[in-house]
Amino acid sequence: MTPDLLDFEVRRDLRGLPKDLADNVARHLVAVGELLDDDVETALAHARFARHRASRVAVVREACGLAAYHAGEWAEALSELRASRRMGGAPHVPVMADAERALGRPERALEIARSPESADLPRDEAMELLIVSSGARRDLGEFAAAVVGLQVPELDVRRTDDPWTCRLFYAYGEALLGAGRREEAVRAFLDAAQTDAEGETDAEERAALVAAGVDTPPGELDAEVAEEVATDDDGTDQDATDHADEDAIDSPDDLADDVIDDAEAPADEAGASPARGDEA
Repeated sequence: MTPDLLDFEVRRDLRGLPKDLADNVARHLVAVGELLDDDVETALAHARFARHRASRVAVVREACGLAAYHAGEWAEALSELRASRRMGGAPHVPVMADAERALGRPERALEIARSPESADLPRDEAMELLIVSSGARRDLGEFAAAVVGLQVPELDVRRTDDPWTCRLFYAYGEALLGAGRREEAVRAFLDAAQTDAEGETDAEERAALVAAGVDTPPGELDAEVAEEVATDDDGTDQDATDHADEDAIDSPDDLADDVIDDAEAPADEAGASPARGDEA
């Protein structure tokens, strides 16, 4: 880890430090960036060391805040990012709002989302803030508002080049599920899977489980239970055992066909669900 590996703009922010100290802090910041995706605890240790040596540098406090956020240290993340913002650093509005929500304070998350700093966010951060705000609405039991808040032009399966599309649809599925609109939630999760070229989410598995009547996300579901719900040894669905009167699901593709058929049914047909975007 050498100082020259650090981004030039960040290195420039360290120029107020003595050279040896600046180089030392720079090496630790490089380590934070290198380790954050694979070893977040060690990344946070490097960030804390840099903060200990250069606590008056905004970019150092920012790095510590982001590392703490990825490590699930929500209070520390908020403290560090607020300090960085006071020093002129980037506000990281979606991250701060999400940390407030993780601390069980959805009202504060929504206050951050309404702050002046949120008005001129870059498009990717604006989409992340929409997702966080929708989750905060669900935390408060405001399920209809959680759904409506995500009905934006960016919620479009044709926008496959936008990196946030799959996560937007996944959040939309969660909002619909919270509102009791299960069939539409399944379709939203399938749309998320369709636009998730990088395999960022478990949307395909989530769609199958929700269609089977299981609301728990795959990551929180016991592996053996998930396997039992999804399929038996012969590849047939076990849903009939645990959820009476439900159709078997052979595959996500079959599930998608069923949902599409339902969506194309005549509007006056009994049980037809409202089209996306029809909510007041």
